[in-house]
Amino acid sequence: MERKIKAVQYGTGKMSVYTMRYMLEKGIEIVGAIDVNPAVVGKDIGEIMGQEKLGITVSDAKDARSVLENLKPDICVVTTRSLFAELEEPFMLCADLGINAISTCEEAFYPQNSNPNLFKKIDELAKKNNCTITGTGYQDIFWGQLITSIAGSTQKITKIKGSSSYNVEEYGIALAEAHGAGLTLEEFDKKVASADRISPEERQAVIERGEYAPSYMWNVNGWLCSKLGLHVKSQTQKCVPQTHDTDIFSTTLNMTVKAGDATGMSAVVTTETEEGITIESECIGKVYAPDEYDKNIWTVEGEPNTTITVEKPATVELTCATIVNRIPDVINSEPGYVTTEKFGELNYKVKPLNEYVK
Repeated sequence: MERKIKAVQYGTGKMSVYTMRYMLEKGIEIVGAIDVNPAVVGKDIGEIMGQEKLGITVSDAKDARSVLENLKPDICVVTTRSLFAELEEPFMLCADLGINAISTCEEAFYPQNSNPNLFKKIDELAKKNNCTITGTGYQDIFWGQLITSIAGSTQKITKIKGSSSYNVEEYGIALAEAHGAGLTLEEFDKKVASADRISPEERQAVIERGEYAPSYMWNVNGWLCSKLGLHVKSQTQKCVPQTHDTDIFSTTLNMTVKAGDATGMSAVVTTETEEGITIESECIGKVYAPDEYDKNIWTVEGEPNTTITVEKPATVELTCATIVNRIPDVINSEPGYVTTEKFGELNYKVKPLNEYVK
């Protein structure tokens, strides 16, 4: 593509500070921005990034259709919520208008195994209007491509086991609330943990209704199986509250999480496959105490055993850089809802991103 890629930023919270800067640094032209928050509507995106004004102001989400119709961007970058159902409106709007879209929404990474009906609905409309919708972020590399690369150098695999932790403070209120941060243990059990004390048949019925609230690893395990050519026989999830022995103030929740209350949760997803390989992955998302930090540890068991540990990854920046570096893949892709294992490996882009668009 000879001209610059044109993008609209949908959602101008914490993550957008990075996605917008990274897009500009990679030669993308931001032509518009959209948000539901009255406090930011009308603001210049330069102000949001802590820079000088750039002449692009944030539009109200209620005007999203007219904004996108008038601007006709090549890509819409959606950084709003964490559950797939919460993205139905912007994704369906983009699909209806034939505008490519990419999101940081964790469930959007592989939503066909947690909300298949909405996935199909968006997929069909995107195909009809010749655009591509997807989700990506930190998990694309550190819970996905990194693991399948290790698998590629392994003779025999019996189990893949992973654990990743992150500070919910860095991602905004939607993610913190989804992890049960700030709830008492009784509230956590009722609102979060109880959802997984059901039979496989009951869980599947909830999934078919589009009412399931998966942990992030639920979708990651589906992505890994798809990438590795594995066939899922069964999959279960268990959510356990995380606590701390002292009070911790959360700036995101604007409250003090009392000692013994839930600072967040650990979610363990176990997938059994027809090929005999088990995938057991855990994500720990919580409000960090001062001495806590991000970790990402994965082991591929078999011949040989291999463990990789990444300490203190900059998960926010890595998520946003992944989003931006995937933009040419989205534009080049076949239409529909296409998850990133179908795009191929993600590589560093040296040149302006428009030069990678066919």
